[in-house]
Amino acid sequence: MQADFRDRVEQAVASVRRRTQRTPGVAIVLGSGLSDVIDDLVPGTADATIVGYGEIDGFSSPSVAGHRGTLTVADDVAVMAGRFHFYEGRPMDDVVLPVAVLASLGVRTLIVTNAAGGIRRDYQPGDLVLITDHINLMGTSPLTGPQDPASSVRFPDMTEAYDPALRVLAMELDPELKTGVYAAMSGPAYETPAEITMLERIGADLVGMSTVPEVLVARSYGVGVLGVSTVTNLAAGRAGRPLDHREVVEVGASIRGRMVGLLAGLIARLEA
Repeated sequence: MQADFRDRVEQAVASVRRRTQRTPGVAIVLGSGLSDVIDDLVPGTADATIVGYGEIDGFSSPSVAGHRGTLTVADDVAVMAGRFHFYEGRPMDDVVLPVAVLASLGVRTLIVTNAAGGIRRDYQPGDLVLITDHINLMGTSPLTGPQDPASSVRFPDMTEAYDPALRVLAMELDPELKTGVYAAMSGPAYETPAEITMLERIGADLVGMSTVPEVLVARSYGVGVLGVSTVTNLAAGRAGRPLDHREVVEVGASIRGRMVGLLAGLIARLEA
């Protein structure tokens, strides 16, 4: 993190606080193709405040299809519809700024969702997978540099980066969920078949281009994390055809109802 990171966080928080004083304990980051989930999860605007990313100091609009670019704050949950990616050419401070802002707003539980390629051979497009662990192959960490004074630890323990108790709760709500290890690559090119073979051999079940930086920062603040991947396509060499980002958006839309049910159930149980 750069030396001015905490100042950036406080400026962004002030932007949100000018719009709402709500302090939900749970936050959700909606990944590629999942932004429309917000319409069912927090319907209407009467009971929530919607802030466009362009209205938040230090944010900008996402450049990737399937990322709406809004922060919705209700009494029980804050939802970020869309994220920033390292492959967009953004510095890591920009990528993780939203998570730092959520922590500063009082969030203690973060649910991160993403679109992922399925490496494990029993996965199919449309599967929802609870992330049990991750492999960071992005070549960097957002925690490099001066420590944010608001973080709770300089060297966060990642033994249980994804809270086992939250996974148990999710399985109670949707017993058909699968589990797996997520590998994060820098992108934006999809992986080669040889790279997928390598990832399989080192223990990865899923591959994507996000999430891990957010989780590292969330854990440095002591925020509990649940990760949910949507398998939007089979990884390179597994599907027998070229990969296309349009699949990501289409499959995200197809599992919208199931994702809404899972997230709504989690919010209700966590807030209770």
